[in-house]
Amino acid sequence: MTLQGKKVAIFVDQQYQEMEVWYPYYRLVEEGAEVHVIAAEAGKTYPSKTGYPCKSDKSYDEVKPFDYDGVIAPGGFAPDFIRRHPASSAFIAQVDAQGKLVAGICHGPWCLCSANVLRGRHCTSFFAIKDDVVNAGGVWEDSEVVVDKNLVTSRKPADLPAFMRACIDVLSKQ
Repeated sequence: MTLQGKKVAIFVDQQYQEMEVWYPYYRLVEEGAEVHVIAAEAGKTYPSKTGYPCKSDKSYDEVKPFDYDGVIAPGGFAPDFIRRHPASSAFIAQVDAQGKLVAGICHGPWCLCSANVLRGRHCTSFFAIKDDVVNAGGVWEDSEVVVDKNLVTSRKPADLPAFMRACIDVLSKQ
């Protein structure tokens, strides 16, 4: 269990992509990390794109970035809702400023755009938001996973194995 003692936040909101929440959640738990699902409201159940429920543990307003070792922003349409909350962007920016894991997959990098953490950094995303990532200053490339120091990004659910290997690697070196 390489991540014993680590605490990671996974952001969620309605219309999240199921595999991009649950695969990271269980891989991190399997490695010994404590994982909290964070959303706009604590204790609320958010449906995925297909209706699969995910209940949040805490809200953006009650968590402190200094208490976490990393944050993951999943894809689906959830990032469009997540980034509407200034506290979610502030959380990501502060975790990044500490050099801790900041990860986004698929449409998740929309949250990273709003947190202003992509400028000058190598990254990837789902191809449909490439322009958003580039306009936020990211150096976009079409790769299954891109690691730029503490920043880990991937394109789609099929990239999850590489994405999680990279996330676990970054977390284990902190």
